[in-house]
Amino acid sequence: METEINWLAVLFATIAGMICAGFWYTKTLFGPTWRQMTGISEADSQKSGNTPMIIVLFVNIITSIVLVVVINVCRVVFVNKTIWLAVLIGFLLWLAFSATTLITHNAFEQKPTKLTLINVGYQLILFISMSLVIGLFN
Repeated sequence: METEINWLAVLFATIAGMICAGFWYTKTLFGPTWRQMTGISEADSQKSGNTPMIIVLFVNIITSIVLVVVINVCRVVFVNKTIWLAVLIGFLLWLAFSATTLITHNAFEQKPTKLTLINVGYQLILFISMSLVIGLFN
């Protein structure tokens, strides 16, 4: 079985991921609540400079590559090239690896449930949007 990495899909999925990150934690959505629950002020964020966003960029690239490969393998195995398969795979990968890991860590670190829901929700939107974009590159 051969699977190729569609680098254009990786690029656009990464861009979608960056948009999700930028939007999810804005002042109009969950930013103020996230800041309150983490204790990270806007000044703290400014002190860290671009480093967190550079990390998010590289992590999103890795996530996009893995999603492209897994979705392509599933397309071959299930003989299904629909966008819905891509979204389902994104959801299952989020559930199996992202949500469960974050929920476990936050439980042991005794993080507030609301903070866990904000971060798990972001990860869900991230995985679904990336998978949706990848699915469009049938």
